Amino acid sequence: MDTGRIEDLAAKLAGILPPGLRGLGSELQDNFRALLRANLDKWDLVSRERFDTQAELLVRTQKKLAALEKRVRQLEQRQGSQSES
Repeated sequence: MDTGRIEDLAAKLAGILPPGLRGLGSELQDNFRALLRANLDKWDLVSRERFDTQAELLVRTQKKLAALEKRVRQLEQRQGSQSES
């Protein structure tokens, strides 16, 4: 997650504080920001673009695998029928 999004999220969290805590807004926003960074760094997150690219690659690979499996079956059947002759 990029820094701008973390800043936006921290600001939104600080903005929804109850009126009695708004005086602590900047301090809490700093804490929210630190907490978000610390926890988001622990997760193995990827961008949507990278995820979509990997998903497309997986689909292509699965199609190639299916075609190769079909070809192997055909070759095995052909070899089996030749050995019976």
